[in-house]
This record gives sequence, C-alpha cells and structure tokens, in this order.
Amino acid sequence: MPLLGAHMSIAGGYHNAVHEAHRCGCDVVQLFTKNNTQWRAKEISEADAEQFAGSLRELKIAHPISHASYLINLASPEAALRQKSIEGMIVELTRAEQLGIPNVIVHPGAHTTASEEEGLALVAASIDDIHRRTPRGKARVTLEITAGQGSCLGWRLEQLAAIIGQIKQREKIGICVDTCHAFAAGYDIRDRKCYLEFWRQFEELLGLDRLKAVHLNDSKRELGSRVDRHEHIGRGQIGAEGFRNILRDKRLRHVPMYLETPKGDHDGEPWDVINLRTLRGLARG
Repeated sequence: MPLLGAHMSIAGGYHNAVHEAHRCGCDVVQLFTKNNTQWRAKEISEADAEQFAGSLRELKIAHPISHASYLINLASPEAALRQKSIEGMIVELTRAEQLGIPNVIVHPGAHTTASEEEGLALVAASIDDIHRRTPRGKARVTLEITAGQGSCLGWRLEQLAAIIGQIKQREKIGICVDTCHAFAAGYDIRDRKCYLEFWRQFEELLGLDRLKAVHLNDSKRELGSRVDRHEHIGRGQIGAEGFRNILRDKRLRHVPMYLETPKGDHDGEPWDVINLRTLRGLARG
C-alpha cells in the first residue's frame, strides 16, 4: 500500500500531531513547526523534540515532514520582505532539524512587480543565500508545485526546473507535488495519457529522485482554473480516477503522501479517516 497520512495540528505539543495521526490511521504525518501566519516562533525545547521523536517511534508514524509559513516569499522583488523570508526559511529549516524532520515544504513565492524570469532568479538566489548561511544544515528545502494564482511561481514544471537550474547546491533541493495545485495549473491527472505525460516531463525536467512528498487533495475548481481550493477525495473536480492513477503508480509506492483536505467531521467521523479510507480503497481497487 502507498504511505498515506495527513497534515495534523501541533496544538498542545508536537507529539499531539503524531497521536492524532495515529488515531486517524495515518502511516505518515505533516505539520507546521510554528504558527504558519506569524513570523515569530516559540523556541523548541529539548523535551519537545524528545517527546516528538518518542511518539513517532512508539506509534510507528514515519516520514514526518513540515510545511513552511505562508508568509515566506523567496521571489519578492522587495528587498526587505525577501530578506525576512530568507531568515524565516532558515528558522523553518532549523526547527525541522531540531525535530528530526528531513524536508521542509515551501511555495516558491510570487514575483509581484518583477517579471517571471526575474522572480525565478530571485527564488534561486534566495535559496543560495539560505544554503550559504546554513552550511551544516541537514533539513532540505522542498519546493511545492503551486496552482499559479496571481503571480505565484512554480505552477509549471518548467518554472521549478528553471529555479533549480540556477541554484548552486541543487542536489539539496526536493520537490512536492500537490494534486489540487497540479490540476488547477492545467495538468489533467484524471486522464491516463495526460497523467503519464506529466510524470514523463517531471522525470525529464526534475528527476523522480527529487520527489520527497505528494499532497493528496481534490479540487473545488476546474482544470486550469489556477485557483487553489482543496476538496475531499473524490468529491471535487479531480474525482476518483486521478487518485487511482497516483495510488496504483508503482514508481510512487515509497513516496509519502499527505492529505491537506478540510478538517472536521462527517456523520460523526473525522474527514481524515474518511479520506484515508477512500484512498486505500482506490489503491486496493
């Protein structure tokens, strides 16, 4: 079976995210290491880190991964914001390393008043700066494909390849594919031929060895909308077929996959439990 899990809240402690993942039947877990809408962050204590690691071992939850703050914009042409974003990403990587998390997912950023080409170059330069300032860092910057809203970069595989091609230590960069984002960007993963072509391009431009995570989200909006709106599995525009393609792809069998679908309950049952059951049913066929 594929490695399936979900994004979980760290309310009450990092270990609580692991326990909630276990309660919902997850194999893997994603979390924020700090409030994702604020720059400042409470210090992670040694006890926090030990409790988190112990919970992962005890409950057999693997592949913890973190998602960086949405405030970070590594493509910003505004020098002050870009510098703050670089420093913010260094904080995210440092916190991940404290918790033993190997990959930190981040959106490349929005070029706003700059050109697309300038924005892509700024992302690469920002990551080079991050690498220079964290020479011994082990946590990996993992760029996520985006839906392409507004001037957001990273919605085409060619853009991600252009960023990585300009980074000095490109071997340290990972990629995360989000199904909702890819679909909104115009990649029709429902159609078998289009699905296979997407991964052919991914292999050619980026290399499957860079793929560190998949976000499994259905889409409220239509193909090519460039609008990022997540929906429960099989209840959106992607539908069951797109997820069946992914879950039965042997090349992705060892890539951890995380739900980022809306939280809450349905008929007294957590949506994460329902979505995971749906995914495993599609994987089994």
